[in-house]
Amino acid sequence: MDAEDIGAFEAKTRLSELLDKVSRGHVYRITKRGKPVAELRPLSAGPGRAMFGADRGRIAMRDDFEAPLDDLNAYR
Repeated sequence: MDAEDIGAFEAKTRLSELLDKVSRGHVYRITKRGKPVAELRPLSAGPGRAMFGADRGRIAMRDDFEAPLDDLNAYR
């Protein structure tokens, strides 16, 4: 997605709204006097940072997940 230019003053006054849009994938290039100075973009998952739901559909839990294990009866 291409970055949308937004002035620093406008970004400051609309920060909460912009953060909501960024969380949905929008990217903003913040300008000061018409020159780009920063970007506001979603965080990407880097090393040591897992994204919630990244394994959706890849992990399955058996129906008997909570059933007692036969080989643990000796420990009760």
